[in-house]
Order: sequence, then C-alpha cells, then structure tokens
Amino acid sequence: MLKEERLNAIVSLVDQKGAIKVTEIMERLNVSDMTVRRDLTELEAAGRLKRVHGGASSLNTYRPHELSHDDKQIINSVEKKEIVQKALSLIHEEETIFLGPGTTIELLAEAMEFKHLRVVTNCLPVFETLSKKKNALTIYLVGGEMRLLTKSFFGEIANKALEEMHFHKAFFSCNALKDNKIMTATIEEGQTQAIALDNSIEKYLLMDTSKVEKQDFYSFYQLEEVTAVVTNKDKFDTSKVLEKVVRVIY
Repeated sequence: MLKEERLNAIVSLVDQKGAIKVTEIMERLNVSDMTVRRDLTELEAAGRLKRVHGGASSLNTYRPHELSHDDKQIINSVEKKEIVQKALSLIHEEETIFLGPGTTIELLAEAMEFKHLRVVTNCLPVFETLSKKKNALTIYLVGGEMRLLTKSFFGEIANKALEEMHFHKAFFSCNALKDNKIMTATIEEGQTQAIALDNSIEKYLLMDTSKVEKQDFYSFYQLEEVTAVVTNKDKFDTSKVLEKVVRVIY
C-alpha cells in the first residue's frame, strides 16, 4: 500500500468509528506502531483528524456510531484521570450522590475513598467497583432494562425509582456537546439520566474536551442547567468556549 493510500485509509477508519486506537490501525493495515504514530502526526498537522491518547478521533461533528466500552476506556484516559481528581474534591462525607454511566464516572468510582457516603447509580460497572471497597459506603443499584454497550439500566423501572430519589449532587458524562446541548446515543438512556439530574441540587458534567462541538443522536440536557463542567485543558482552549455559558473546573 502506498503512503497516500495508507493515510486515506486511516482517515476513513477514524471517520467510520469516530475514534480509533493505534493498535487497531496496526492490525487493520498491517503496519508498525511507529508508522501509525508518524502517520497520525502528519494527518493531524494536515487538519484531517485529531490525535488523542492512544489513538485518534474524527473531526466530523456527528458521531457515526457509539464507541465500544473498551474503546472508551482507552481513548483520552490521561485526561479522564485528571478530570476525576478534580471531581473528587467536589464530594464530601455524608452526602447522597448519583453516579451515571460512562468510563469517566467508572474511574471516579474507582478513585473514591470516602467512609460515609450514600451512592445511587444505574451503572453496573460503577456498582461493582464501589461494592469491592472496604468502607461504610451505602450503595444502591437502580435496576431496569440493561443497555449492554454501557452496562447501564434504563426504562420504566429505573425511571420510577429515580423519580422518588433526591440527591445532593449528580456526576454524569455524555457522548457529545454542541450548541449547549448535552447528547448521548439513545433516547432511553438520556431520559433516565435527565430524571436523576432534575432531582439533584448540584449537577456536574464530567467530560473531556474531545466531545465539544460533536453531535450524537439524543439531546437530554442543556449546558446552562448544570452546576459546572469538569474538564481538561487542551491546546485549543476549548474550555474558554464553555465558560461563556457555565462554570468550568479544569
């Protein structure tokens, strides 16, 4: 395969998936790690994609389909860990909090070391992580129909349960943010999250800047309705755009 063909193939793969890992490009195109990383640097300089930790993401605003859970865990993992450290400072003992689905929220659950906290979640990985901790956490898993991709529960059973609960704070994530609309891949999952947010005094959106100016299928909340966005700094000063609408913690 000629270099130009390889570069076009990489861009095509990135646009098809929305984001892709270096290892997957290596396997799909049968090239070395060094070649892929060199190509990604060249393509980013040409404005054809965006480099992220462990791979690359598309510059197309609309995500063609949702990434797998494994892909989400790898993409922007460094930025997500930075976001988690900032979010931890917002949680205090004796509070009741809601944790939504998402790999950033899963990392938050993993990092939590509180002794007296009541946590409600509709995300199975978050529940499993918290249940292994040797502390006095009170943990509730809201059930219902499970979405396999995110391992989160939604639907009538989950919604009715959340309608009767009230939280000091909610921590949630999203797939995309554009025109002040917070978006996710499915109506059902978005509706369940919106109920929990409506019943929270404070609402914190944990989101790395790669999701800004992207689009997904369903808008479930407005940016101006959240208490703050917890995000990372980037070379494009993306957080400055958010600060026009909402408090930004970075």
